[in-house]
Formats: sequence, structure tokens, C-alpha cells
Amino acid sequence: MPPSRREDLIDAAMKVFYRSGFHASGLDKILQEGGISRMTLYNHFESKDDLIVAALKKRDRLFREELTAFVEARSDDPIERIDAIFAYTEHWCGSPGFAGCMFVNVAAEYPDPNCEIRKVAADHKLHIFRYLRDLCTQSGVSDPEALGGQLAILLDGATVNAHTVCQGDAPAPPSHPVALARAAAHVLIERALEAPPQPA
Repeated sequence: MPPSRREDLIDAAMKVFYRSGFHASGLDKILQEGGISRMTLYNHFESKDDLIVAALKKRDRLFREELTAFVEARSDDPIERIDAIFAYTEHWCGSPGFAGCMFVNVAAEYPDPNCEIRKVAADHKLHIFRYLRDLCTQSGVSDPEALGGQLAILLDGATVNAHTVCQGDAPAPPSHPVALARAAAHVLIERALEAPPQPA
């Protein structure tokens, strides 16, 4: 079944918001991107913020599906799956059109932690943390909550750094930020596996 005009509008919004930012992207630019009428916009969304939320939710779903498929195709071993998350991130950060993490970007533009836009961004980040934590639990480390949090921070920091230093005409760093984060993740995992079990 062909996509609906609502989905066309959301897809256009995802592209424009990711490429140009949220506050800087007017609705006219989005409508032009998708070849969509203003009436279609008004039929489906009451405000620009509602369209941003829809675009974020779709980006979140697509990202989760793509990441999970990539990771599960690599291995059944939880440690190798954690490594595959970093491999996926390194590939993504080096792909054409990479403009950082859409959820970090939107959080920087919408400072109110209680607005719906920020809540969607936070939910995306919590999902990544939980995915890592669950893999840490499966691997048998003594404190999967702590290790999952450390790995999530490594991923986020490397993604932001890649967006900052690996773009434009600036000289590329000697090692890609995600490759460095991936190496650091291996050290953290090895230490966590060697740590004695926590008391009950």
C-alpha cells in the first residue's frame, strides 16, 4: 500500500529537521521538500511542535529497528552484540549526510525537560541505555546497570564528538571518535567481567 500523505509529511519533516535544525526550519521548507499542500499539514497536525514530535517518534522507531537488525545479524553473544552497537554507530557517523544525533540536536533547541519534544528525546536515550544494560545483564557482569550507563555515555559522547570534529574541511582526527569509544568500551567490559559479584 502506498504511503499516506501524512507519512510523506513526516518523512519530509524528518529530513528537513535533521539537515537544517528545528527552529531554523520553517513549515514552508518542509512542505516544499515533500511536495505537500498546506491543507494537508493542517489536516494532520495542529502545530509545528506536533509535527516535530511525530518526526522524532518515527526516527526513533526506524533507528531502533535498524540498530537491532544490524546487531542481531552479527552475533548471539551479548558481548559481541555490544561491540556491534559501537560498530553500527561508527558506520552511521561516517555515512553521507550525518548531522549528529537528532535527539541530542532537538534537546539542545528545546531546554524545557517537561515538554513533549524533550520527553520523546529522553525516551530514545533511555531505550539505548536499557538495550545496553540488558546485554550487560546477559553477559553476567556484576553491575549491569552501571556498565550499561557507562557504555551509553561513551556512545553519546563519541557521536557528539564525531559531529563536531569529523565534518567539513577540518583535518580528520587520527582515530575516529567512535573507534576510540569502542576501544574504551572493551576495557570497561573486561574490567566488569573480572569484578567480583556484588553482595545480595
